[in-house]
Amino acid sequence: MSIRMAMVLICCLMTVSLCAPAAAQGFREDFETLADWKPLTFPKIPRHSAYAAGGEGADRYLVATADASASAMVSVRTFNIYQTPVIRWRWKVSNVYAKGDEKRKSGDDYPLRIYVMFRYDPEKAGALEKIQYGAAKLIYGDYPPHSSLNYIWANKTYPERILPNPYTAKAQMILLQKGPARAGQWVEETVNALEDYRKAFGADPPATAALAIMSDADNTGEKATGFVDYIEVSAR
Repeated sequence: MSIRMAMVLICCLMTVSLCAPAAAQGFREDFETLADWKPLTFPKIPRHSAYAAGGEGADRYLVATADASASAMVSVRTFNIYQTPVIRWRWKVSNVYAKGDEKRKSGDDYPLRIYVMFRYDPEKAGALEKIQYGAAKLIYGDYPPHSSLNYIWANKTYPERILPNPYTAKAQMILLQKGPARAGQWVEETVNALEDYRKAFGADPPATAALAIMSDADNTGEKATGFVDYIEVSAR
């Protein structure tokens, strides 16, 4: 992923989703349809990843395909990270990327990543941050998110669980699956995003959060298909 992840993605996601009121009790997405998700494309990226509700019979899931492409899908629902910090999902990827590398800008592509984005609160910001976010609001019409966690299916098998995104410290990456060993298999994940945020950023997050899903391969020029069976936000 290029520098747009640090600027365009973070700014656009705010206007798409984080303005919505937070869901107090959490929610579950089974991908029967994509009615509660909005597409996010990038002006300078002509090839867009494809997202569809697929499956056979009653077994439905999200199918995300990247082919030297990049775009995202953003949830219209938000949640309170302190009330509902636990996120569960089931995912699968066809393959990882040979050129993908979590520590390099040129390798910042993933067959699947789940974003948790956090709303910027101007009342809690320092003077410099207020200037920076105020300028972004003038350009994009609203404040960009304060920060984000990226839960990724990593291409390499680095020993770290948490790595900063190579483009911005505002995005910290959680390496849940690493390398090709489990490619082609469904894998269940359960994370506590509040605990992960505190470990990744060394601070408490803003309360309001939202989800996004991305499959991208524009830097590496490779191809992969990812699947998400469901995703659930809950208190425990």
